[in-house]
Amino acid sequence: MVEGTKALVTTHEIPALEVEVRQSLLKLTPYTTSNIRSLRRKFSKRIADFTPAAVIELALNLLDQGIPRFFTYELIQFHRPAAKSLNAQKLKKLGAGIKSWVDVDTFACYLSGPAWRERQISTSEIERWANSKDRWWRRAAVVSTVPLNNKARGGRGDVERTLHICRMVVQDRDDMVVKALSWALRELAKRDPSVVESFVRTHADELAPRVIREVRNKLRTGLKNPKKEGR
Repeated sequence: MVEGTKALVTTHEIPALEVEVRQSLLKLTPYTTSNIRSLRRKFSKRIADFTPAAVIELALNLLDQGIPRFFTYELIQFHRPAAKSLNAQKLKKLGAGIKSWVDVDTFACYLSGPAWRERQISTSEIERWANSKDRWWRRAAVVSTVPLNNKARGGRGDVERTLHICRMVVQDRDDMVVKALSWALRELAKRDPSVVESFVRTHADELAPRVIREVRNKLRTGLKNPKKEGR
């Protein structure tokens, strides 16, 4: 079958597949993250031969219908050609409407961070998010550094790009951004603790106390909150 024909066939399959996804989620018992993810694996197999454009179209339609974002984003994440097709324009559409830390973290860890890591989107795009008036896009910019450094997410380590974005938000006091900055620095600390220690020391007068406390705890003990986590 030629590529053009396959694209046409999969596009025609999308409406019926959307209905099946909705109905399957409604019937899911119990409605747990584990069961939702198991269902996602089933649909990932169903769309394995879909073209990237068809997978993105399906994802956007599912988002419009209120399907859980992590389910939808994972359909793209685990469809390698679709994930490799992501660019700034597609990510803006897929990220439209993010309005919680869960929305942001799945978007950034599953889609935008890996796309940035593989240089499918430019650092200037992440900079725009970091300068956004929308707290959730600023958080997305910072959390997008996590896949640069997290081994489990394919990170190979990237001090330069990580700290560049971190510097942009050192004075941001929005709680969602502060927590993201702490996470980003703690993740990089697993790769290069001396660089992170130097960063915290250099920006100690600008960083939120929470960031300083959690990152220094991580550097010293390996834990964000050693008293709580040590119980």
